[in-house]
Amino acid sequence: MSDAILVTGGCGYIGSHVVRQLSESGRTVVIYDNLSTGFRDALTQGEVLVEGELADREGLDELFQRYRFTTVLHFAAAIIAPESVSMPLKYYGNNTRNTFGLLETCVKYGVRRFIFSSTAAVYGIPDGGVAAEESTLAPINPYGTSKLMSEWMLRDVAAAHGMRYVALRYFNVAGADPQARMGQRTAEATHLIKVACQAALGMREHVSVYGTDYPTPDGTGIRDYIHIEDLASAHLCALAYLEKGGESTAMNVGYGHGSSVREVLEVVKKVSGVDLKVVEAERRPGDPASLVARADKIRSLTGWQPRFNNLETIVADAWRWESRLAGK
Repeated sequence: MSDAILVTGGCGYIGSHVVRQLSESGRTVVIYDNLSTGFRDALTQGEVLVEGELADREGLDELFQRYRFTTVLHFAAAIIAPESVSMPLKYYGNNTRNTFGLLETCVKYGVRRFIFSSTAAVYGIPDGGVAAEESTLAPINPYGTSKLMSEWMLRDVAAAHGMRYVALRYFNVAGADPQARMGQRTAEATHLIKVACQAALGMREHVSVYGTDYPTPDGTGIRDYIHIEDLASAHLCALAYLEKGGESTAMNVGYGHGSSVREVLEVVKKVSGVDLKVVEAERRPGDPASLVARADKIRSLTGWQPRFNNLETIVADAWRWESRLAGK
């Protein structure tokens, strides 16, 4: 099955949406996932699932011998930035070391294209709150550092071995499949929109606002929220770009405009019809006042056109998904 695409972490929040879009576009997809944070039933199109650990080099060898992949999309990672500060070795192990092992296997078996799930955390706190691909790379936590180290490995491996790659640097991913087939399910998730929807459903007592004295119009932090469906489609656009001979590069994936915490909470109240209990708290260390993408590059290089660039749409899809979960 030489035309199969390998997707690591394909049962997780982001990976499962990408897998579904790949399958719907007619691609053959093989998922490699340990199901530690992913869910088997997130796969909706009959894709092949191989359970395994990225740290299991023999298991990876067997997988690559069986399928002879030429394209890999790599999502499997630990992703909670605050946790990375208290558990740095978990992040350097899960993210950096396991990416090293995957890349070594890719080189061994001649993988030609690699799409990497990176993050805006590689920028740290950018000047002016806006990050372009050329902005200084200065992560402020082990999560961001572990991803940047992986980007550097990928850059050097590609230069040495002829593999081409795209590293997609995500901003604040939110929302769910509009048909509520899949969405964010991670226990104790910290995503603002998910937390606010859960509070509106009575699953949490309140929503905390961390910092109300930032130099922003309403004093709360501003983030570039991107709908999961648009983020997923960016991966298909990046893959098409590489298949057409595109050069290796990193690309931001965001909308290029932000919403404040208070604005998000007002939209959740509107969509849900529930007046949330909001608790104001101190700033969290390392949180920038604003983090917004400059995202012209992915549009110009790949033709990516987002379809869900609207905060109310993002919240409405998240609310539909959270309501379905609560109903279960």
